[in-house]
Amino acid sequence: MEERRMPLLGEKFPSMEVVTTHGVKKIPEDYQGKWFVLFSHPGDFTPVCTTEFIEFSERAEEFKALNTELIGLSVDQVFSHMKWVEWIKEKANVEVPFPVIADELGRVSNQLGMIHPGKGTNTVRAVFIVDDKANIRLIMYYPQEAGRNVDEVLRVVNALQTTDKYKVAAPEKWPNNKHLGDKVIVPPAANEKAAKERLEAAKNGEFECLDWWFCYKNLNK
Repeated sequence: MEERRMPLLGEKFPSMEVVTTHGVKKIPEDYQGKWFVLFSHPGDFTPVCTTEFIEFSERAEEFKALNTELIGLSVDQVFSHMKWVEWIKEKANVEVPFPVIADELGRVSNQLGMIHPGKGTNTVRAVFIVDDKANIRLIMYYPQEAGRNVDEVLRVVNALQTTDKYKVAAPEKWPNNKHLGDKVIVPPAANEKAAKERLEAAKNGEFECLDWWFCYKNLNK
């Protein structure tokens, strides 16, 4: 019997054909060259999930500005998704611009580890951030009781894209770290010679260093 496990960071997002409120889609193939955030919710017509969908919808253009698409998912039927999206438009005056996967049989949810026995048969609040090469870059799980922070999802997409581009690392809460502000971490020196060169570079103003293993800089340097 083939062993099944949830995907891990750095692995390719598994190819799947899904039914959504925007029609049948193939993921990740339909998002080639784009990043995407796939997030699951426990169920349609529930208060916490509704607040999340409203916020994701209102922030969708900010994700698009980062070449990132949003995809929702739960084990509800597509007709339930469609009716809920209509309800959000009618009651909250918010248009849901992204597709919502109807994983009625739980095939996708089980493959991605979105159903946790201790939380019933609905999906937990999972988040998968996938880059433009279909690599899984971040996985987060929230319990059904606690809503997500969409600011954090957006922040991490920005941080991952920035660290990829400049070959650096992002400190806690970047770009609003309490001590470093929007400065980024320079990768640690790999040997003694590089460590000495790093400290010399700091003296010349190329980096700021607390020690040879802890150097940081502005992105424009």
